[in-house]
Amino acid sequence: MRYRILLALWLFSDLALFIAAYALAYFLRVGFIFSTDFPFWKYIEAVILVAPAWLAVLATTRTFHPTRNQMTIRNALYIAYASLVGVALMTLTYYFRFTDFFSRLLLLEAFVISAGLVWVWHMLFNQLSRIILRMDPPVFPTLIVGLTRESKALIQSLNANRNPLKPVAILDGHGTSEKEVHGVPVHGKLNKLEDTLKDEKITHLIQCSDLEQSLNLLSACRKRGITYVILPSVLGIVERDERVESLEGRPVTIVSPKKTIWNWFFR
Repeated sequence: MRYRILLALWLFSDLALFIAAYALAYFLRVGFIFSTDFPFWKYIEAVILVAPAWLAVLATTRTFHPTRNQMTIRNALYIAYASLVGVALMTLTYYFRFTDFFSRLLLLEAFVISAGLVWVWHMLFNQLSRIILRMDPPVFPTLIVGLTRESKALIQSLNANRNPLKPVAILDGHGTSEKEVHGVPVHGKLNKLEDTLKDEKITHLIQCSDLEQSLNLLSACRKRGITYVILPSVLGIVERDERVESLEGRPVTIVSPKKTIWNWFFR
């Protein structure tokens, strides 16, 4: 419920911010008056009609995913892309509804303001939502399977960045003498899997080792409606450039031979 309320607030605030950005662009262009040559209400009506379509375009980039880091350049480009589509839709809507054009400079200002404001708001909202989602009890309690250097680094990173996936328990297939890792308790071996999933109300399971247990872990996740995640290192992939894509409708893991600017944009 907490996540749904935050998501609804995020969507509605984005709609309001989009409309406000275009209103601000209008007044910056014509002055803080209501122009009779370019009526504000006709203009804002077109903006309101376009706003849901703009939000849908932004949603297709998975910008609203709870684990998305809103501070990355890639995310800023996604928002800029959606804002550019919003300007195009706004232009077409206004023209076909009122058969008239208006200032090109206003469109440029609207694009810059909407893209900038939305990105800044997303970064602020991202930090706020992460704090709220991790408050006890966490919305996404996560089980870590396998105690390795990779899993320890992952736990540290999730906690340091306040990721919505909050580790609450660790299980290791071979057992360990450690009682906790970065504040996350070790519950024991995999024979306690069912009890841990039930008691901790786990929503996500991240497998960091014990490849031979993959089918059992996946089966337990499917049975309880838990999201299953596996680190590439479990499969022996340590390139740090792996990604999951679709090949003729089938999910595949891809590792690029080298990192280039071309691969950054076209992958």
